[in-house]
Amino acid sequence: MLDLAVNWNFQSVAVVGAGAVGLYYGGRLAEAGGDVRFLVRSDYEALKSHGLRVDSVHGNFHLPAPQVFKSSEEIGPVDLVIVTWKATANDHLTEVLPPLLHGETEVLTLQNGLGNCEAVAAIAGPQRVLGGQCFVCINRIGPGHVKHLAGGKITLGEWQAGVPGRAAEIARRFKEANIPGTAVDDLERAQWEKLVWNIPFNGLSVAEGGVTTDVLLASAETEAEMRTLMAETIAAARALGHPLDDSLIDFNIDRTRPMGPYRTSSMIDFTEGREIEVGPIWREPLRRGQTAGVAMPHLENLLARIEARL
Repeated sequence: MLDLAVNWNFQSVAVVGAGAVGLYYGGRLAEAGGDVRFLVRSDYEALKSHGLRVDSVHGNFHLPAPQVFKSSEEIGPVDLVIVTWKATANDHLTEVLPPLLHGETEVLTLQNGLGNCEAVAAIAGPQRVLGGQCFVCINRIGPGHVKHLAGGKITLGEWQAGVPGRAAEIARRFKEANIPGTAVDDLERAQWEKLVWNIPFNGLSVAEGGVTTDVLLASAETEAEMRTLMAETIAAARALGHPLDDSLIDFNIDRTRPMGPYRTSSMIDFTEGREIEVGPIWREPLRRGQTAGVAMPHLENLLARIEARL
């Protein structure tokens, strides 16, 4: 275990993945004065020429000269790595992560689903790894341009027993950057809680052919299916020792209605011809739930419908 104190304080940050999540949260940290370095591919020229623009319900901002790099070797070792790219890119972690690490570098993955902490730990070592969930309504609407519609909360915790107070300190630093951050004692429970939304909304937005959340909620039959999928997810979490409450079903339905025609991240990937995070969002939760003895026929059917679209 790393010998780090409760007042551990990161200075330099590398954001791996400059999509909507990476640009928004990394942008907030940079706006607050942080040394934030973005690993960028497709948006490199736009960010170099025009900077990063964020239209946000919590206050618009523009970074005229964000630190952008094309390789992790150019970035060099940093104190905190935040992985925000889609889990479909995790095969590149082997080449991307090592140049960013020094002896006390921590790695926080803000990716959807299950199994991402394990992927990071296999390269960086388990003692470095934290995981987080983003509860945010956000889209990248153009090169170097993000639109933030609602939410923004991050819950984060240690993947394994780590440095006491480390997650809380990172959450505190996030709050200073206008990011509502909360440290949790049970990271896996928080991951399952996020899946209660992701499994039905991301899944059905693809299975139905690429539709927004308002279209899903406009159908009583589809809403009933979403509620059943949520119930199966909650049952799986409980069987694995994470006592989620049934009230999450109404909570997730009710909080999604005001989003209007929101495009889920999986819907965007599907409609734009990119690979979808099938493994961490649907296959792995199904596998873990069934291994724990929970029948999940509706999730099985949803997974089959998603795979038929790919």
